[in-house]
Amino acid sequence: MNVLSFSMVYLIPITVYLGYWLGGIYTFTTPFLVFGVGPVLDFIIGRYTRNPSEEAEKNLEADNRYKMLTIFCVPIQLTVVLWGAYVVSYGDLSHLEIIGLILSVGVSSDILGLSAAHELAHQINDKFEPMLSKILYGTVLYIHFGLEHVVGHHKRLATPEDPATARLGESFYAFLPRTIFGGFKSAWEFEATRMKKKNKPVWSMRNPMVAGILAQTAVMVLIAVVFGGMGIFYFLAQSFIAISLVENANYVVHYGLLRKEIAPGKYEPIRPWHSWNSSNWLSNHFLFNIQRHSDHHFKAGRRYQLLRHYDEVPQLPTGYAGMIVLALIPPLWRKIMDPRALEFRQGQKE
Repeated sequence: MNVLSFSMVYLIPITVYLGYWLGGIYTFTTPFLVFGVGPVLDFIIGRYTRNPSEEAEKNLEADNRYKMLTIFCVPIQLTVVLWGAYVVSYGDLSHLEIIGLILSVGVSSDILGLSAAHELAHQINDKFEPMLSKILYGTVLYIHFGLEHVVGHHKRLATPEDPATARLGESFYAFLPRTIFGGFKSAWEFEATRMKKKNKPVWSMRNPMVAGILAQTAVMVLIAVVFGGMGIFYFLAQSFIAISLVENANYVVHYGLLRKEIAPGKYEPIRPWHSWNSSNWLSNHFLFNIQRHSDHHFKAGRRYQLLRHYDEVPQLPTGYAGMIVLALIPPLWRKIMDPRALEFRQGQKE
């Protein structure tokens, strides 16, 4: 594990441009590589389960190059999204090429943009990185997600109160609207309560939710003025694709897992076995190690290069790329994942 291997995420926007340059069916290059070739390579390369030693962990934590990798994602993401708006609005693209490019940018916005945004949002002791996270989430109209994820999801995961925890037997298609609207409601309620405690008006620019809504509205107005109706269509479409993918990943990593309720409304502490884990080498290095999700929720403050593998926690059959595709086919998903979730839940009762 080294900083150079994590820089592979920068290949994603390169594939977007390569597909555009080749034209035609090649505009679908990015989703084909990610969800077609990616799961195959994930299987061939296999898992990487080694954890850094105590000395190596200190060196990794002190190496600022890992932080810079996520920070550099911000200008790249902004460039890709705005460039996409330009070529879709003013380029000479066929309908097929427009669809391919929008899909490719949406995939890039998720893998490069939202993976980095997630990492940056967790650096709560630093004002600069969370600010960059909001910029990245703003490129897909999902600014509230970073807030709700940190103050809501990380406290309520694996409980019925968490909109980002998929219930056993729930399809991704039922989960998606529940988590999108439930996450927004959760973030709004959190900030509204906080503002009231400070005797501040809820509808104020001091409320991050209000500021986020206005900022995203301003972005859409700017897109409409500069790129017209086609630009707005493109921007909304690529945002929806990115949002759907990040919520699909949420569906995958928390499906069917529950913490024990020790009192009405109170649950056992979060432990590594309350999230599905995957240590596939390739996909983890494209996603800032977030597939080591068990440790991420156990130690939310760890930077991505420090996340650890656990053998004794629920393990996904493969990396996120393959699991995201599997989640789109509910009967197959339930056939593969329900027995695993039930087996783990039974083990918790024993």
